[in-house]
Amino acid sequence: MPRDRQKSITNYSQTMSRVIYNETQEVFFQDVAIHLIVDKMLQASKGVGVHPQPSEIKSWESNAKNIKLLLIESQISDCYVTFEYRVPYHKSRIDCMLYGKGVDNKDYAVHIELKQWSNNSVSTTSCDGNFNVSDDENNYVDAYTGGGVRTVPHPSQQVKGYHDYLMNFVESVSTHQLELLGYAYCYNYDNVPGAALYDPMYSRIMKEHRTFSGNETMELAKVLYDALSNGNGFTIFNKMMRSATYPSSKLLNEVGGMVAQGNTGAFSLLADQIVARNTILDKIRKNKKAVILVQGGPGTGKTVIALRILAELAKSEKHYNVHYATKSASLLAGIKDQLPRGSKAKLLFSNITSFNPHDFSEDELDVLLVDEAHRIERTINNQYTTASKRTDLPMIDCLIRAAKVSVFFIDDLQGIRSAEIGSSTMIKEAAARLSVACDTVELKSQFRCNGSDNYLDWLEEILYNKPVVHSFSKEEFDFQIFDDLKNLYDTIVSKDAQPNGDSLTSARLTAGFCWPWSDKLDEKGDLVKDVQIGDFSIPWETHRNFSPRQIPKGYCQWFQWAFRPEGVKQCGCIYTAQGFEFDYVGVIVGPDLKMGEYGKLETDRSATKDPTLNRGDADAYIRNIYRVLMSRGMKGCYVYFCDKEVEAHFRNKLVQE
Repeated sequence: MPRDRQKSITNYSQTMSRVIYNETQEVFFQDVAIHLIVDKMLQASKGVGVHPQPSEIKSWESNAKNIKLLLIESQISDCYVTFEYRVPYHKSRIDCMLYGKGVDNKDYAVHIELKQWSNNSVSTTSCDGNFNVSDDENNYVDAYTGGGVRTVPHPSQQVKGYHDYLMNFVESVSTHQLELLGYAYCYNYDNVPGAALYDPMYSRIMKEHRTFSGNETMELAKVLYDALSNGNGFTIFNKMMRSATYPSSKLLNEVGGMVAQGNTGAFSLLADQIVARNTILDKIRKNKKAVILVQGGPGTGKTVIALRILAELAKSEKHYNVHYATKSASLLAGIKDQLPRGSKAKLLFSNITSFNPHDFSEDELDVLLVDEAHRIERTINNQYTTASKRTDLPMIDCLIRAAKVSVFFIDDLQGIRSAEIGSSTMIKEAAARLSVACDTVELKSQFRCNGSDNYLDWLEEILYNKPVVHSFSKEEFDFQIFDDLKNLYDTIVSKDAQPNGDSLTSARLTAGFCWPWSDKLDEKGDLVKDVQIGDFSIPWETHRNFSPRQIPKGYCQWFQWAFRPEGVKQCGCIYTAQGFEFDYVGVIVGPDLKMGEYGKLETDRSATKDPTLNRGDADAYIRNIYRVLMSRGMKGCYVYFCDKEVEAHFRNKLVQE
């Protein structure tokens, strides 16, 4: 990753919010001895919007005791101790980090993944991870965690995910101002013959980031002694906390290198993303008919995983016949636009309407990756399907039929029109009807909205009239309500196209579909400024009926709005914004959202200009549309409300610490 990327500089109080607990070794020992550490962590959690479950609180206490014992064994006296360090631009937290100067006089930060697993709570999985498509991340186990047995990454693999992530995003680490070491410590586990965590299948990842067991405590203590025994931990901790962070990579900026060149290093998969990727690769390795359902909300990495799988399989020596498909013409165009001119990789991308049984024999593809599966329609037929090719098969049946392994990436709350009927239930029912095994993987870790689950939970609670129990801080996510729409738009323009190292920042204005979309130019030959609110007016994205020659100078085609620089001069709707991410998104909430009785949000079908909402469950679609639009921003979301009662409702629910 280029080191000249513009860095994100935050104030010291913001960086300190990355950790829930931080103290000198001496104070840490005292806090454990007098049972104060959990109280401190709970108090700090409130300030950063973390809501730990009882099991997590119990693990904090156990982890702290075992880290104290480990440090005593290591004979270290002046390291600095942190627990629950939040990685940049993500919600994931590293269990423990220790800071100090090593015997070689270098500065070190050591991150440790802590597990309470016992030998009888862990087993290898039937998905053995030996599918040799790439050299990493094929490592996970079945473990009793979270109240049941789940498939989770091997501890060493989890450490690798964090390690690579920090190397990519924290300047002091990536430039080796301090050295980064990563290990796992399963203090209730024993490394004995037959122990699942030490199965030979994990030997490669264990060489990179070792997992130590309880009966290997002295070995880990020796490692820590070598890295931290010369003290000065607080100074080194400050060096890392004050370090600049590089902005998170945006998908379109990296897709060319990922797909055309097989360079997947820009995106380090974490936790459930690794499980999803490995589950898919394992099904391919077993060479059996299968359906995989990958569920995840905004920013959980569905498209990243799909494109990463595509890249890995496309470069494999086994020459897999793999395709990526989506209904979003703008997303397809955006991806293809980033690929080199004339690249054969463009042939790997298709619209989901392409897999007609007359064109694809059964299981012709090895793998079909269906992104935004919530946009699947009832039939694969369309206005261009000739009579000889029309089929009675539902679209979902055609997609499953076309490939040996069909993978569907879906967010059930992104349905936005009645013609699109894709849902997790529908896909599972289709798989059962076709006698194909269906596995489900749920993605929870999200990268968008600055990694703030609290913001997304808060947003959903308001939009769907649920009790509002979540809040978020300004440091978590930059959410602002504007009284002046011109001021909001000027802010979006100022945020767009700023130097971002090897790329530019992106910012776009979007709106609910509450204004007409003109397919003719005005009397001056310019785009009609359809979106008119008071003294402010702006054109929608260019109508699809305009040919490239008809488009006025300075504007782009409708499907290019999200990624061409000219797009900032126009307002986008749900159909051009869905599937994309921006650094900052502006959202005009139109009159289709209003206040009803008992202080509840209601929708007004009559206020929408979207003809597809004249039928079906318009109420759910309108709410889903604003959920999608208001979750497009990676760093911030700026909102203007046409209905001032709705604005007051949001302001009343907005509690930013």
